[in-house]
Amino acid sequence: MKSDMNASQRTFWKKYMAKARIDVEYAAYTKVPRSWNDEIPACPVNRLYFIMEGEGFVKIGNQTYNPRPGELYLLPAGSDQAYGTISEDTFGKYWCHFTAKIGDLDLFQILHTSPSIVVKDSFALGQTFEKLIAHRRSDALSAEFRVTGILHELIADFIDGNASVKLNLATTPTHEKMNVVLRYMEQHMADQVSIETLSQLAHYHPNYFINAFKQFTGYSPIQYMNHLRSEKAKDLLLTTELNVSQIADSFGMELSYFSRMFKEQTGFKPTAFRDLRPR
Repeated sequence: MKSDMNASQRTFWKKYMAKARIDVEYAAYTKVPRSWNDEIPACPVNRLYFIMEGEGFVKIGNQTYNPRPGELYLLPAGSDQAYGTISEDTFGKYWCHFTAKIGDLDLFQILHTSPSIVVKDSFALGQTFEKLIAHRRSDALSAEFRVTGILHELIADFIDGNASVKLNLATTPTHEKMNVVLRYMEQHMADQVSIETLSQLAHYHPNYFINAFKQFTGYSPIQYMNHLRSEKAKDLLLTTELNVSQIADSFGMELSYFSRMFKEQTGFKPTAFRDLRPR
């Protein structure tokens, strides 16, 4: 994923997207009939199609594609979707319908990708789909863990293999407002930033802001600020010769408070974390 985000912003968004609640509705292999054809406005589910043979079309919004064997397509939830056949040589495909929600948003409303990737190892991906199908049908207590684990892997592979990946940080007004707040916090790690200041940036009442912020980030404002500081401190400890006192000063913090905060965030004292640096 190419972006102009700095390290701490990137860490936040990686963790934020990983909060997606995954639910697999269907998974199977199908040699589709000649009658396979439908249009689904604002489709409520994501569809993964891994083409093994044949020809046909899929449509996402106003764009029509002709998937080829060895390609993996994602039709994102919320989009107008359509599909159909174009000859007697119909698709043979692995497919999966799933939802991936972060709050009320679909993951692929936040994360925009190109619709397809060329699969490097079709046999291995076919085996992955076979495992997904088998676990989806299993009544084992562990089955859903395995199903969601496999789908997380499929999504990660799709993202890593994608030619165009970008975050849509203004998906909703709440996201737009919160991103203003996050950028401000990033730029003022050395300051004592008040809830009143942050809530004014978002144009929210302070009490409402605290709840909205925690829903959005999973942290209270002070927890998130300390998260930012600890991420920056880890970088300084590993890449500079600044001593712990100088790093604490850079955040406008007393040494004892900084050391306690750092250990709460990372599980390490600052000096012990620095000892992890490769020599």
